[in-house]
This record gives sequence, C-alpha cells and structure tokens, in this order.
Amino acid sequence: MQLLEAIRDYAEQPITKQVLLDLLKDYKRPYDKITELVKQGILVLVRRGVYIPGPNLNIAKPETFLLANHLLGPSYVSLETALSYWGFIPEKVYETSSVTTQKSAVYKTPAGRFSYTHIPLPYYSFGIQQVELTKKQRVLMAAPEKALCDKIVTTSGLLLRSSKQVKELLMDDLRIERGMLQNLNHKEISTWIIDAPKKSSLDILIKTLKEL
Repeated sequence: MQLLEAIRDYAEQPITKQVLLDLLKDYKRPYDKITELVKQGILVLVRRGVYIPGPNLNIAKPETFLLANHLLGPSYVSLETALSYWGFIPEKVYETSSVTTQKSAVYKTPAGRFSYTHIPLPYYSFGIQQVELTKKQRVLMAAPEKALCDKIVTTSGLLLRSSKQVKELLMDDLRIERGMLQNLNHKEISTWIIDAPKKSSLDILIKTLKEL
C-alpha cells in the first residue's frame, strides 16, 4: 500500500525507471516488481524507461504533450500539433508532432503516436515557450511563429518563391485565417533567419506577413 501511495504522488507526471527504482530500493528484485505492476494495470509502459499510471491506479495521467517532451529529448511540441493548440488550424490533430536535435523518429505507444522531426542547432533553440497545461504540467512548445516556420523548414520539397505561393500554403492548404496571420510577430521571425534552414522561404514568409 505504501508503494501505491508513493506512486500516487506522481499523478500527472511521466514516471521514469529511475524514479521507480528509487521507490523500490528496499526490494530485492525491483525489476520483477515493475513487471508485476505493469501486469496488474498499476503502470503502463509507454516506451523503454517511461511509464504512466495504469487504469487500476485511478489517478490523473500526464498530457500527451508532456509525454512527448519526455519520450525523446531534447525536443518540443511543434508543427501541426502546436498550430492546432494555438488555434491556427481547424483540424484536430491525432498525432503529437515535435521537433528535435536528434534523429527523426516515430513512436507508436499505448498513449498514442508521437513523431519527431530533426532540425539543426542553433535554429532549434529559437521561439520555444514553456506552456502551463495544469499546475503540475508544464511543457516545451513552439510559439505560433516558430511552429509555422518549423512546418515550412521541415516539409520536404517545399520551397517558397512568391507571396502567392505563401498565401496558398497558409490560407488554402493549412486554412489559417488572415486575422491570425496578421497577429504573427514577423519581426521575431526575422531574428532567426541568419541561422535558419530554407532562408529564402522564410524571407518570403516575412514579406508576405508584412503585406497582409
């Protein structure tokens, strides 16, 4: 019972293997106990070394955005997932998309599907915000401007050459409303250009945003 109460203290948080081993330090075979907790539905193994509360523990689970931060690091939530969160695109997103300095990867887990797309430093480090989902859950997420730039930078074969092409991408393909685009901070984006991939495409993006 004491063990279950100790695990309850991690409500709304991913539970790492290191945390569990610390909680089980008095057990002779802690790894066997972890396997037993999974079989009992007390814990769910999301990915190697990362667990969440199981259905039989009956406590709040971490949001998928927070899990995304923990499954592969460094990373932050971006692309369509962030654009949807900020209300820029109308579609509900069923995959949690992030960017990372690591190799691109996709994880299919009991908690959902998580994708990670590689982008280089120092561009990676720009435009990241800490977003409070609950009092216990703070996640790293792209600001709307960075999420949009990340979408352009990481889309294979996409090279923007004209304002018309930018408007077609933003308003027709992504269905972002003009008013939302007008509120974007194009001056902030301009500070990232020198270190960004696809500099010419982002230059055209800035020019277009100024004209709206």
